[in-house]
Amino acid sequence: MRTLYKFLFETIGEADKLHTLAKPGALLITLSILIILAWVSHYITKRVIIGISEKIARRTKTLWDDFLVKRKVFVYMAHFVPAFFIYYSADFASPPLTQNLSGLTDTAVNALSNDYYLYLENFITKISQIYFIFIFIFLFNALLNAGLDIYNTTEYAAQRPIKGYIQLFKIFIFFLAAILIIAVLLEKDPTVLLAGLGAMGAILLLVFKDSILGFVASIQLSGNKMVKIGDGIEMKSRGADGAVIDITLNTVKVQNWDRTISTIPTYSMVTESFINWEGMRESGGRRIKRAVNIDMDSIKLCDSELLNRLQKFLIIKDYVIEKEKEIAEHNKKNNISDEDVVSGRRQTNIGVFRKYLEVYLQQHPMINKDMTFLVRHLQPTEKGLPVEIYVFCKDKLWSHYE
Repeated sequence: MRTLYKFLFETIGEADKLHTLAKPGALLITLSILIILAWVSHYITKRVIIGISEKIARRTKTLWDDFLVKRKVFVYMAHFVPAFFIYYSADFASPPLTQNLSGLTDTAVNALSNDYYLYLENFITKISQIYFIFIFIFLFNALLNAGLDIYNTTEYAAQRPIKGYIQLFKIFIFFLAAILIIAVLLEKDPTVLLAGLGAMGAILLLVFKDSILGFVASIQLSGNKMVKIGDGIEMKSRGADGAVIDITLNTVKVQNWDRTISTIPTYSMVTESFINWEGMRESGGRRIKRAVNIDMDSIKLCDSELLNRLQKFLIIKDYVIEKEKEIAEHNKKNNISDEDVVSGRRQTNIGVFRKYLEVYLQQHPMINKDMTFLVRHLQPTEKGLPVEIYVFCKDKLWSHYE
């Protein structure tokens, strides 16, 4: 580029009417050619790299190369060629001085030092350095995204999500990149700028408060296995009742059962209570807790006619007969006559009904008998006497359960 600039400078300077425009004209044309060549080098490099990487990704059975192509890792790598080209061409307008400056007058030295063309090399160098920083930013971001995609294909990704950690690392990279860009522009040592940030610690804590809280909460959620993607949760304080579809550094996204989306701050999952239905899914059944209200006026003692009718039902026939024998032996042992309904024991229709529910559920193939199994009377209410069923269904699918 130095040779091109010199050629243009001399060619334009040979024209009598254009000699005053020789320097800016040569500079403008050379800069334009530099930009065009940088773009062409990037285009050619990108086409070659993308073509090779896509062919390799199609031929291999592994997924990691497909994710690298998907996240444009090789596209960002192609930017290194024009960046190096611009960096090493920055000095085209600043030819080296071969004469001894001590032999020049002060006026000549001042005029030479005030020539802004001498600062062009520094300007282009800074632009190329900032270009390098942006390349590294986008390249690391793409690599992190590809790494997250690869990790999400593993079987333990749902149990141990790392998206929050990836986001925190991205914030750290962007922060360092901002420091480097400022250091390049100010021509300062980055370590000096970092040391000066110590006084701004309080401000940084306020700015990144949510990210810091979210990071700590993400560690607790992941380490204690409190929630993961796919879990069904209920958090009434946040109006969330559905399945977790995403966990980030700052938020937990929940798709409610009505298909709406609720966004919950990650740290609130630690500081506030919520229900995680995953324990039910991993257990042997889904709880059935229903009550049947019985009219109090319909409750009565079973006479012989009712007992004979109940014995016709196969499901409770044995119970009615055995219970009647047990009661008869008890009354006989205690010298209680059949006419003494107050002192003796008698079967009631509510007791037989409760037993009917119990036997029916015990025989049902979809009820898990190894888990809590209970049919009981509750405290009477204005609606009657509740008979509660407390069992667990083997089929945990919501539609089948209902």
